[in-house]
Amino acid sequence: MKKRGLLLVNLGTPENTSPKALRKYLKKFLSDRRVIKTHPLIWQLLLHGIILNTRPRKSAQLYEKIVREGKFPLLTYTAAQEKNVQELFPDVEVSMGMSYSAPSIETGLENLLNKGVEELTVLPMYPQYSGTTVGSVFDSVMNYFLKKDNIVDLSFIRSFYQEPLYIKYFADKIKNALAKETDIEALIFSYHGIPLSYVTDGDTYPEECTETTRLIMEEIGDFPHYQTYQSKFGPAEWLTPATDDTLKKLPGQGVKKVLIVAPGFVVDCLETLEELEEENRTYFLENGGEKYIYLPPFNDDKAFAELVKEIVKKK
Repeated sequence: MKKRGLLLVNLGTPENTSPKALRKYLKKFLSDRRVIKTHPLIWQLLLHGIILNTRPRKSAQLYEKIVREGKFPLLTYTAAQEKNVQELFPDVEVSMGMSYSAPSIETGLENLLNKGVEELTVLPMYPQYSGTTVGSVFDSVMNYFLKKDNIVDLSFIRSFYQEPLYIKYFADKIKNALAKETDIEALIFSYHGIPLSYVTDGDTYPEECTETTRLIMEEIGDFPHYQTYQSKFGPAEWLTPATDDTLKKLPGQGVKKVLIVAPGFVVDCLETLEELEEENRTYFLENGGEKYIYLPPFNDDKAFAELVKEIVKKK
């Protein structure tokens, strides 16, 4: 029987909260052609001439807000899930890799191959497919094996937003919150945005986000809800409606008590802890909102390991 391995992949984090560390991280992240499709000659001029000379300091201040005991939640929780999955899969070698920081995807793959893995499953920790996330992971894995004479049996998980355990997790979390907070007037489903042009090029991400919302609401029942997109970067047109714009407008439309969930994230990170928990909460309350509750994703909950087990079992 072939020795099996599982690689969990997440985005990554800077090494620390210094502008220097942020510059290094952003340089790698924003140089990915899957993430930024602007012509390389034009983009590299902008990246090195303006962005990397201005954004790292601002980003460092934002990351400073989410540090927990000297560590970033995304890395902490991903490591916790690596441990959870390994405990659930004692006969499978489990490792993690980050797209833009250590431990890298390449390091994770090396760890598994050095342990004799012959049958490998790669699971990007993004429920919905996008070329900017899952596509980039696929490229990294394929580029790694381009240099290898020995290719293992490989399974790649494209997305898992339709998995019953994933839908049930968020639906149950929302239902439990609504049972406690009986005055909530609307649910907000906030997903990370992507440029509209990427969708025109064929990225199915918004379709999968919409289907995620539909499946969760199917479990919850009839309740007012909105689907929005966050984290816009640059001047290009992105998916709408924007989370921040929506939260600024809702109180004026009579919706003053909301519950916000981000089912495009498996673990908390800058985009949830700083952007949703802090920035967008402030927008909502400053514009007349009265109650704003953010529900975190799996984080270190072993329910995610159970979900992974179910996904891998089907492969």
